[in-house]
Amino acid sequence: MTQQYLLSIYQPDGEVPPPEVLEPIMADLTALNEEMQAKGAWVFAVGLHPPSTATVLNAKDDDVLITDGPFAEGKEHIGGFTVIRAADLDEALEWGRRLATVLSPLSIEVRPIAF
Repeated sequence: MTQQYLLSIYQPDGEVPPPEVLEPIMADLTALNEEMQAKGAWVFAVGLHPPSTATVLNAKDDDVLITDGPFAEGKEHIGGFTVIRAADLDEALEWGRRLATVLSPLSIEVRPIAF
């Protein structure tokens, strides 16, 4: 039985890299996503809008507090993620290594999804 894993992509706050830097990375990412699809590992992947577009909701007593911006202040944020299927953690980590290599120097967090 396969398990699904979340591969979270952490990126620094700030400007998006210029096209001459970003385009080759995106081409390599597309190739990796196509390989994951061909091997049956890929479930879906998405990029996220900047953290400034986030809204946080926090229930307290009978009220819900709504705050603009990300939940935590930090120097990096989740810029996107991929959900994969893998037989075990070792296989998920291998896909995570491949993703980290494509997106270097960004960090990738691999975490099993609880159903």
